[in-house]
Amino acid sequence: MAKKTAATQTPKRLKVTLVRSTIGFNRTQAKTVEGMGLRRLRHTVELPDTPATRGMIHKVRHLVTVEE
Repeated sequence: MAKKTAATQTPKRLKVTLVRSTIGFNRTQAKTVEGMGLRRLRHTVELPDTPATRGMIHKVRHLVTVEE
């Protein structure tokens, strides 16, 4: 039986949806939302489950919802 290595496994993905507007919040939070690829309310993107992505989600956790 062959072992799966990190290179052969498909990375986990997270579905991130913008549910609140960035208006009225810190400008850096708006830039973080933009950096994740979210453009408008209820827009959903799939992002890789990495520590960097988790950090971005944590920074704007009050504006987004996340599904695994």
